[in-house]
Amino acid sequence: MPSIVVPARLESTRFPHKLLSEVGGKPLIIITAERIAAMGPEFDLFFAVDGKEIGNLLEDSGYQTIYTDPFLSSGTDRIASANKILQHEKIINVQADEPMVDRTHLIGLTEALEEKEASMSTLAVPFDSKDDFIDPNQVKVVLDEKGFALYFSRSPIPYDQSGQSQFASFQEKFSALRHIGMYGYRSDFLQKFSQTKLGELEKIERLEQLRALEMGAKIAVSMVEHPTIGIDSPEDLQRFEKEYISSIK
Repeated sequence: MPSIVVPARLESTRFPHKLLSEVGGKPLIIITAERIAAMGPEFDLFFAVDGKEIGNLLEDSGYQTIYTDPFLSSGTDRIASANKILQHEKIINVQADEPMVDRTHLIGLTEALEEKEASMSTLAVPFDSKDDFIDPNQVKVVLDEKGFALYFSRSPIPYDQSGQSQFASFQEKFSALRHIGMYGYRSDFLQKFSQTKLGELEKIERLEQLRALEMGAKIAVSMVEHPTIGIDSPEDLQRFEKEYISSIK
């Protein structure tokens, strides 16, 4: 059984200190922690933190933390640093700003990682709207016939030469897939990844998983029914707060 390691960096570029933002009187990072623990009680859970402020909060709430360099370039690098201490064979990466992770996500990542060719696993769900498909903040993935990732992009892929005017018809013929940014890793690949310089495609698209593809790694993609809710902006936080408060009433 893999362990779950959550990279928890306080100084987010787009929304600094968002993990400490309170939702219904509770910090977002604690809501995420409680959700993961409830959805996957059989998984060992650790948080790879970048400092005492967030580390103390998690420890005071009973969660295990590992302190990592605050200047690491990606969440995967942070997890690799944490696993130098843990030395676990398989690791699942759940983002600290995705407080609606579901059990199906954890199981999907675990099962996809069992693919003998896979160095990594991740998740995808079909897009259900054209607006989301063309949104650069919604990452797309295309797969080969065995379910391994061919490419990830912020641009609409595959490109519909009709001009994407008939999105529903396009979806019937070829399901455009939204990537969900959670991962599973084998420990040997995780360390190799962290020791490899940033890839050129990774720099252009700002997608760390492209480094793995540039390295020639196989990323197994598990299809799930529902996406998560990522908190990338104050507006995202407000939308989640409404849903969260209604769910606990």
